[in-house]
Amino acid sequence: MPLPPRWFRRVVIAPAVVLLAVLLLCTLPVWLVLSVVLSPFAPGRLRPLRVCWLAIIYVVWDAAALVALFVLWLVSGFGWRKRSPVFQRAHYVLAGWFLRALFWQSRWTLRLHIEVVGTDPDVALPGRPELVVSRHAGPGDSFILIHALVNWFHREPRIVLKAALQWDPAVDVLLNRLPNRFIAPGSTAAGSLAEQVGHLAFGLDDDDVFVIFPEGGNFTPTRRVRAIERLRSRGLFRMAARAERMRHVVAPTPGGMLAALDSAPDAGVIFVAHTGLDRMLTVADVWRELPMDKRIVMRFWSVPPEEVPAGQEQRIEWLYDWWARIDNWVEANRPDPMSA
Repeated sequence: MPLPPRWFRRVVIAPAVVLLAVLLLCTLPVWLVLSVVLSPFAPGRLRPLRVCWLAIIYVVWDAAALVALFVLWLVSGFGWRKRSPVFQRAHYVLAGWFLRALFWQSRWTLRLHIEVVGTDPDVALPGRPELVVSRHAGPGDSFILIHALVNWFHREPRIVLKAALQWDPAVDVLLNRLPNRFIAPGSTAAGSLAEQVGHLAFGLDDDDVFVIFPEGGNFTPTRRVRAIERLRSRGLFRMAARAERMRHVVAPTPGGMLAALDSAPDAGVIFVAHTGLDRMLTVADVWRELPMDKRIVMRFWSVPPEEVPAGQEQRIEWLYDWWARIDNWVEANRPDPMSA
C-alpha cells in the first residue's frame, strides 16, 4: 500500500491515533477482562492478555509522543525554530524518554533481557563521530539499537530508514524533524540514493552517529536468496558465492555505506550484530513465541578511521569480510531451539 501524502498523515492519521488512545484508555477494563477470559483458550502464559496490553501500551505511547511533539511544535514558534540546535536537542531528549518507557514495558510484558557482550565499543566514548553499520533481523531490532545509542551511549543518531515506517505517526513526525532519511525501495535511482545518504552523513559532530542497515530489511530466507540472485544477475559471481556461504545474514548492499564513508572520512565505524529474535520472521512466529522470555545478545566491534580501507573495491571486500564475521558470530550465539 502506497504511503499517504504528509498532509494526510498529519491531519488524519495522527489525530486518529490520539483519539484511538483515548478510546482504549476509557474502555481499558473491558479489553483486559476480555483478554483474561480468552487466555485459557490460547497456548502460553496469558498470551492474549500480554498481546492486548502491549498493543494498548503502544497506541497510548504513540499518542503521548504525538501530543509532546505538538507541544514542542507550538513552543518552537509553530515549527519556525524546530531545526535550531536547542529544539533538535529537545527532540533527541524526548526520543530517549519515550524509548526508555517503551523498553521498560516491553521487558516487563514480554520478559526480554538485552545484554551487550564483548568490550565497550568506541560509540560509548565522546569525541568522535561514528558510522554504525548493523545487521537487521527480528521485530523491533532497530528500536533496540536506537534505544542503546540514545540512552546507553548518549549519542544523537542520524538514520537511514524505510519509507514505510512513516505509517507510524510518532515515528513519522519525530524522525522527519531530525536529520534522517526515509528511503522508498525501488523508487530512487542508485546515484540519487547514494547522494541522499552521503548528504546525511556530512558534517557529523562529536556526539553524532550515522546508522545504516546495509541489508535493506529484516533477514528472511527468501530475502537472502533474492540478494544472492541479484548479485548473480549483475555478474558478481564471486560476491554471490561469498553471500551463499553466509547463512544468517543477507548480502549487504554497499552503496549507502560507501557514500557515508566518503562524506565522513574522520568517523570510526561500529559494526553491530545481535541475536535472540531470529526465529520471529512473521506475525505468526511472534504470536507463537509469546511470551518471549528472550535473551537478546548484542555485540559491537569498533574500527578506528585509520583502519578503514581507502579504495571503493577494498571497502566492498572489507564490508563482506565483516558480514561473514557477523554471520559466524550469530551462528555461535544463537539460542538453543530446545531451550527457547
